[in-house]
Amino acid sequence: MSVIVQELVAAAKQQITEVDVATAQTRLAGPVLDVREPAEYAAGHLPGAVNIPRGLLEFKIDSHPDFQGRQQADIVVYCQTGGRSALATLVLNQLGYEGAVSMAGGFKAWTESGLSVE
Repeated sequence: MSVIVQELVAAAKQQITEVDVATAQTRLAGPVLDVREPAEYAAGHLPGAVNIPRGLLEFKIDSHPDFQGRQQADIVVYCQTGGRSALATLVLNQLGYEGAVSMAGGFKAWTESGLSVE
């Protein structure tokens, strides 16, 4: 039996912590991870965000200096609307990044709230 992507995202969201934009904004002092594609990131991103695309996350996270030894850090993970970040947060939690949370609504919700972007 195959599943559709929406079911995968819904299952991930049941296993992770998801925060709203206001809560994410209070956590910007910790690492912020943008799991969108590089072109999306280049068009605008949260202040100080590091870009590691969802497809490379498992392979790159441990070697990136902003995340080395930061398994206990509060990490805000986001994508465009919240699907990729939910899947990415689940993987990060499985890799031992216990403080990783997904920002509900993603970059779209952030910009619609009128918050600053780089």
